Amino acid sequence: MIKFCQLPRFLILSVLVVLLQLQCINWVSLKATEKSFAVCSQDRGDENLFRAIQLIDRSMATYFADEELKMYRFYNPFSQTRSEETASVWMYSSAIEAVNAVLNGLQAQQKRGDTRLYNAYYGRYVELIAKLYTNAAYYLGTFTLTSFTQHKEWTVYAVDRSKEKGKANVEGIFNVYDDQMWLVKELLETYHLTGKENYLKEAEYLTAYILDGWDCTLDEQGKEHGGIPWGPGYVTKHACSNAPIISPLVTLHEIYKNKSDQITKHYISTKDKLTRLSKIELKSDFYLHYAQRIYEWQKDNLLNDNGVYADMMGDCSPACSIAYEMVQGKQYRKNTVLNKAVGTAFSYNCGTMLSAAADLYRVTKSEKYLVEGKTLADASFNYFGKLGQQIPGYYSYANDGFNNWFNGVLLKGFSSIYPLYGKATLFMDSFQKNLDYGYANFLVDGLLPADLLAGWPADKNKCNLEAMFMFAYATQYAVLAQTDMTRPKIAASSNRSISGQ
Repeated sequence: MIKFCQLPRFLILSVLVVLLQLQCINWVSLKATEKSFAVCSQDRGDENLFRAIQLIDRSMATYFADEELKMYRFYNPFSQTRSEETASVWMYSSAIEAVNAVLNGLQAQQKRGDTRLYNAYYGRYVELIAKLYTNAAYYLGTFTLTSFTQHKEWTVYAVDRSKEKGKANVEGIFNVYDDQMWLVKELLETYHLTGKENYLKEAEYLTAYILDGWDCTLDEQGKEHGGIPWGPGYVTKHACSNAPIISPLVTLHEIYKNKSDQITKHYISTKDKLTRLSKIELKSDFYLHYAQRIYEWQKDNLLNDNGVYADMMGDCSPACSIAYEMVQGKQYRKNTVLNKAVGTAFSYNCGTMLSAAADLYRVTKSEKYLVEGKTLADASFNYFGKLGQQIPGYYSYANDGFNNWFNGVLLKGFSSIYPLYGKATLFMDSFQKNLDYGYANFLVDGLLPADLLAGWPADKNKCNLEAMFMFAYATQYAVLAQTDMTRPKIAASSNRSISGQ
């Protein structure tokens, strides 16, 4: 028997490492205090999911304050200071998105018989998601809107946080439709994860508000102008205020398929092109119909010559101001002419349309959606991914502005089309490589830089990191984990122990 006390220390450590490696296959160590997870020779999906958990836990500790979960926008890991500026509701929703993505991954692992991470984290994350929704009420406010078909009071989410729940300013430009869309998407995710009807109820309420923004006014031929403006205080119709609601609408269609639940549809008479009417429809038909109409509007109006989506329909005529018309003694919003598609093509506007194409194909089996989805996947990767721009063999994606979060939506689009288009795995792998490179080379204080391939700025005073980028990275890792669970098991990128930070 070897007496370890008689051996040199370096030799003792070498022997221990060998013994641990021999016994470390699929081994998980969950400490009661640190809840650390040791990755030895397990598949990459486990590693991805655990990294997502690490990033979320560190971000919650870094960017959130007190029991009210006030979210701060920036943090500098070198000076260990955060900004006084609080996050918008869109930024706040990125935390909900990340937690949902992890919960999905944990459920997927449990279903395949692996309960290690599930047992350690699932209950806590279900509590966290509920707490995040509860405190989202600091962004809620109430106002009365004159839309294209009605005059109604709504309680929706403001751009900015208020000091009291339900007291946020949501008038005019202080709320936008895309913020509600991102929340609808997550509410439906949480409904499927938990089965709690309150999430479905709020998702449908916000969906009704969003669809109230659909421009159902008619042109001279009796065709709807279509499209949803950026918000009730805007006239330009953006890719981001249309495409993100398509997949949630498909989800709602699936929830109510083969059920008798009904809903009221508001529209305009084709006879005089002015009279506002309403009728009762089955929810399943109503939601699918809108999903298809919004998809077609965006494709017809915003798809550019590069095969990707422009930012918005703009070039207003005669002016970019909201106009109203009187019909039978009542005031309604009037169509504003928008002459052309303008603005930058952002990756997330392709990502939402990729998911939309995949989801519409799933429920309709129409080949057009599959063909368009594959075409868009290729065009998006070719347009947004730049091979070798920073490191040979790696694809660079824009990371200025909010592009880090935008790119995560594109990854989700690739993951949506992947079951129908195997080539998309190559596109997703480019994200995997970038995340892993940043994680291996630039992880500081549990945080990743805005530029995963170049690292942190040399001037440490310029290292303020957006909170939503950290949650975006967590979401990306969780999405990749779920994709990996559908593929044959592969070895982890390296054999190492990863401790929670």
